[in-house]
Amino acid sequence: MRNGTVIAVTSGKGGTGKTSVTAGVGTALSMVGRTVLCIDADLSLRNLDLCLGLSDRVVLDLSDVLAGSCTVEQAVVPHPDRPGLNLLAAPYRMSTAELERDALSDLLREARTRYDFILIDSPAGLDIGFYVAAASADGAIVVATPTAASLRDAQRVAQELRAMDKASVFLVVNQIRRRLLRRMSLTVDDAMDATGLPLLGLIPEDADVPLYNHQGRLITAPRRRGAGAAYQHIARRLTGEQTGLPRRL
Repeated sequence: MRNGTVIAVTSGKGGTGKTSVTAGVGTALSMVGRTVLCIDADLSLRNLDLCLGLSDRVVLDLSDVLAGSCTVEQAVVPHPDRPGLNLLAAPYRMSTAELERDALSDLLREARTRYDFILIDSPAGLDIGFYVAAASADGAIVVATPTAASLRDAQRVAQELRAMDKASVFLVVNQIRRRLLRRMSLTVDDAMDATGLPLLGLIPEDADVPLYNHQGRLITAPRRRGAGAAYQHIARRLTGEQTGLPRRL
């Protein structure tokens, strides 16, 4: 029986591109042959369906499964163009307070038997939704931008995850503008020191990401540069491949 890995994708505050990272890494994992379920648990900002281009296909959602009205399999939307990539959408009307830990744990227990990876797009910040999403996860990806404020927020999230005994917690630095970073003299070591987290990946600022999200398109073509290449690099590391990291952002 399959025993999938559950990863909460989170951030210290909004605006880090957390949802785009969830969609991009999920897509990249499916491209290397893994079955992936992306769960939108960011109840206040339902956007994962847009990033995956599946908003017109959603009929049932997370609230239906949690209420026992249907199974995970019935509510999941498979991507028509990317085999192995699936979505469980957030509901339009459900408060964070209604997200119960036990109910989500039961849902994930079923999902583990069907998928290699379950990526939970969890709420930014440290409200109840973050704790519920992280509680049942095996590990987490903390998404930050390369600014002092964002890295400090990521450090705070990392502290909470460590207090929850999450051993596998990684940092992804998103929206990197290389020229600015050279002027700031920010290095990979600086980012890891600021957050106390090992670095999983570096994602450059890429004009294709907002464009593709707006159009409901996936960044799937093999790429040597840009966000698509970075997503693929992260996916390979998550599957156990040993790949190096640049020493400078």
